[in-house]
Amino acid sequence: MADPTSSHDQRDPTQTSADVVVQPTPPSGDAPPQRRRLSWISEGIVPLLAILTALLIGAVIVFFSAPAEKGTRIQVTINAFKGLFVGAFGNWADPSTIPIALSNTLVESTPYLLAGLAVALGFKAGLFNIGAEGQLLMGAIGAAAVGVWLPAWLGVASLPTLIHLPLALLAGALAGGIWGAIPGYLRAKTGAHEVINTIMLNYIALRVLDYMIVNGPMRAQGASLQRTPYIQESASLPRFVGIVRSADLTEGQNYLPFVPTTSSTWDLRIHSGLLIALLAVAFVWWLLRRTPTGFEIRTIGANPEAARYAGMNITRTFVLTMGLSGALAGLAGTGQVLGLDHNLKSVFSGGLGFDSIAIALLAKSNPIAIIPAAIFWGALRQGAGAMQIASGISSNLINIIQALVIIFIAADQIVRWLYRIKRTDGGGMVFSRGWGK
Repeated sequence: MADPTSSHDQRDPTQTSADVVVQPTPPSGDAPPQRRRLSWISEGIVPLLAILTALLIGAVIVFFSAPAEKGTRIQVTINAFKGLFVGAFGNWADPSTIPIALSNTLVESTPYLLAGLAVALGFKAGLFNIGAEGQLLMGAIGAAAVGVWLPAWLGVASLPTLIHLPLALLAGALAGGIWGAIPGYLRAKTGAHEVINTIMLNYIALRVLDYMIVNGPMRAQGASLQRTPYIQESASLPRFVGIVRSADLTEGQNYLPFVPTTSSTWDLRIHSGLLIALLAVAFVWWLLRRTPTGFEIRTIGANPEAARYAGMNITRTFVLTMGLSGALAGLAGTGQVLGLDHNLKSVFSGGLGFDSIAIALLAKSNPIAIIPAAIFWGALRQGAGAMQIASGISSNLINIIQALVIIFIAADQIVRWLYRIKRTDGGGMVFSRGWGK
């Protein structure tokens, strides 16, 4: 008979089975290194296979819907995916197309990085932040207001970039953070589910945007479009490389890049908001893996009863997590205003906040994995137009592929069954809990 006190059973003999159930799951870092590596490989390959399966199904759809005037079905299918690749990453037979294509893909990916990170952080605490869209809009409103009017509010003609730009970034993050903290507080204090609250706040944010810009105080006087005035150059996020344009061009097109060039090949749209997004990824990883606050977030997300029994402040953690999540989403909108558009239009975002949910799912809420997930999403968006031109297939096919990826990630049992992959993580991830739980 095995010794009950042997190394195979280290439980306290006075502990009941019920006590064992509520103990937090040991961190994955406590597992043997070899087993941990195998788990990462097994679980990490599922999203890749989900993408592959979605692309294969997309190829089948292209094959059977190929227009006859574009060639044979096989030719159209090949041209469609070749166009998708060229649109996203450039034609490698013509190196001059690569910098602009890669730049445009990274421009598309940058807001997805921040908004996807926002949703992933909420998932870590067991909170479903479906309100990234509204938080992104509020962040854009805050950044645009400070970027355009702060000098006038202070009674000066202009401000130094070292003052104006950080304040515009802070305004965007703060506006998004407040919009995120509201449902976090309601969830912690009243038990009202964050999904309901964030959906309602999305609509409120959209109506605030309409009021401010359509006929409200932020609309540019005399502009043909419903937009704000252009932000001042001191509040813009500089491009990395670009042509120095003459000062008489339309506002927002002559801001100085870090590295001036005269070559149209290197006149790139990619801006320093990408650096902010990458720093945010590093910060969230450090927060979750290297700080007591991050440990509380992960523990509450995995087992709130154990966290409560251990004396963790669940109210504070919910509000803090949703506030940080909202700030990240707000920065996504801020980057679009300060680094790309240089103004805020009444038609803004295009569903970036909702797409970020799919990116967080694709990355399995891993902050580092958000980077390739966001780039993949941005590449699909950037390559869609070139795919349509090359094959005659509607660019809406990209929406189908993205939807299939979401299905295969959310119901990963389908992928596991198709490719005979066993689960090694002990169960599915907790994304959100019920009302009042």
